[in-house]
Amino acid sequence: MKIVNIIGRKNNGKTTLVVALIEAFWARGLQVGSIKHTSHNYDLDTPGKDSDRHRLAGAVPAAIISGRHTAVHLPTPLNDTLCYDHIMPLYAGCDFVLVEGHCAGPGLKLEVWREKANTEPIAATQNDVVAMITDDPCEIDLPMIPRSDLTQVVDKILNLLDITS
Repeated sequence: MKIVNIIGRKNNGKTTLVVALIEAFWARGLQVGSIKHTSHNYDLDTPGKDSDRHRLAGAVPAAIISGRHTAVHLPTPLNDTLCYDHIMPLYAGCDFVLVEGHCAGPGLKLEVWREKANTEPIAATQNDVVAMITDDPCEIDLPMIPRSDLTQVVDKILNLLDITS
């Protein structure tokens, strides 16, 4: 599975960019899946509800199916990159998967950065970032893709993945 990580520090515009990218890839006829990674603990269920009780009792996986959504709960291994092995079959029909926010995850890494966020680029200390997505001057020695030119961002990602649309 081809994976592209859109990384960046808080308030640099990762979610806004990922949503725009998903829409742009779909407009080009590509099927793209997404994963939001967070280092925070996040409960996906309402404590005390039946599905939560199933999970707490030890069901693995534990799922809930409603008229609109299906959610499958799996425990995250200590090394959360191993989770990808468990969930990648769900993305089998995708051309690729966009992951938001997983600096240590597998796949290509592109960093979105804004000067006004007043944070150091991750690429300053992490050597596996392949490009910067920014409209601001940046002293990182990587290819720079203008954030304001979504078409150029899309084209660069597709080129890196060797996908034609």
